[in-house]
Amino acid sequence: MSKKRMQYSTEFKAKIALAAIRGEETVPQLAARYHIHPTQINSWKRHLIKKASDLFGKNSDANNKNGHSADDLHRVIGQLTVERDFLARKLDH
Repeated sequence: MSKKRMQYSTEFKAKIALAAIRGEETVPQLAARYHIHPTQINSWKRHLIKKASDLFGKNSDANNKNGHSADDLHRVIGQLTVERDFLARKLDH
């Protein structure tokens, strides 16, 4: 009988990866505490280090809280302006 793969939340992965980077505990100590294989912790750690520069990027999702680009937002603003003007004209007649 096979064991079902564990799926961890992104918050949990980030917490463990940050703990590994800080070095307050060794990877084997973290692995024993959270019952995770050390290779998995090292993988999360490498991934965090690799993607950390993207957090400070110009078009990062972290900077755009909803993940919308400036072009998308300008398009929506234009659409809403047209709708507002249309409705204002209908109310005046």
